[in-house]
Amino acid sequence: MNAEEILSKLVSFPVLGGESNLTIIHWIKDYLESHGIAGVLVPNEEGNKASLHCRIGPAVSGGVILSGHTDVVPVEGQDWTTAPFDLIDKADGKLYARGSCDMKGFAACCLAALPDMIKSDLKKPIYFAFSYDEEIGCLAAPELVQAINDYYEEKPQFAIIGEPSMMIPTVGQKGICIFETVVTGSEGHSSRIKQEVSAIHEAMRLVLWLENKMNSLIGAGKTDDRFTPNHTSIHIGKITGGIAPNVIAQECRFNWDVRTIPSETPQEIFEEFEVYCRSREEALRGVFPEFAIKTNNIHPAVPGLNTQADQEIVSLTKQLANETRLDAVSYAAEAGQFAEGGFEAIICGPGDIAQAHRADEFVAKEQLDKCVKFMHNLIDHLS
Repeated sequence: MNAEEILSKLVSFPVLGGESNLTIIHWIKDYLESHGIAGVLVPNEEGNKASLHCRIGPAVSGGVILSGHTDVVPVEGQDWTTAPFDLIDKADGKLYARGSCDMKGFAACCLAALPDMIKSDLKKPIYFAFSYDEEIGCLAAPELVQAINDYYEEKPQFAIIGEPSMMIPTVGQKGICIFETVVTGSEGHSSRIKQEVSAIHEAMRLVLWLENKMNSLIGAGKTDDRFTPNHTSIHIGKITGGIAPNVIAQECRFNWDVRTIPSETPQEIFEEFEVYCRSREEALRGVFPEFAIKTNNIHPAVPGLNTQADQEIVSLTKQLANETRLDAVSYAAEAGQFAEGGFEAIICGPGDIAQAHRADEFVAKEQLDKCVKFMHNLIDHLS
């Protein structure tokens, strides 16, 4: 099967982030085993999801991991002109389907190259690593990385994560963390606004504090021009509170995310925010003793990626991609988690991130061809 044929099969599995991915992961496992390669599953506690890893080639250190995720984002509410889980060729040089770009195109190229990997005389191994629930927080990658480190006696050296980058080696990635803050005030008639504590009013002060914190980081010169925007961003994406215009709100809650440049961490911002929250509680408990602000982490922190230009993975990926440029991306990905696991990590995959998560998502055939060429260059390099 060539890459396009495999991609057609992969996109037919409508596995959304958070849902069971056993259908697609078992298809991949069966495909590997049909070529004599044993796929190792890394299941979740419930047993309804699994990551997979395997090795092609000798059990020696210094190999390369090729990694991607098996889940996609929803299509509901989007104005698709094609069937989203059928690979559609419109004869315009593009292949349309959910996941064609993000990021089953990369997985298809890996699997299409498998027969050549097997018959080549690899001196160092190639590993496949496919995860689940990347689209809802890169949830499975830490366990997958740990499983690879624990399972193989040898140590892989490099990890190439095939997120869509137009096959440009990408050495920087922002981290992300998502929080929910719940403010509990005192309910009452709106005429008593000075005798009660409005959860909405206090939540707005917290929102303003977070915006001011972002601006203070920019003002302090904590920027990284590789990214757009070139600073850590703090964004409030959802807020709910109150029951009527004339009732003082007893509760208000809001969700906010922090996307950090590699030199920053969400924990630092969270700790400063907590200090401010405790000061507001102290100021208002004289009015309402049960006034409280509680913030929970609803998305595990995903580390950023900050691979240095002089690391060996950079020169290798440039060579494999026949590319001199380097890039950085503002989206979160699993590359930082592989770097934390001890591998030199980089992002390089087919497709344009601008096409991801939207109606009529596509990957250009030219990009798939470049990725297949990348795979064969990797085989030659390791043989």
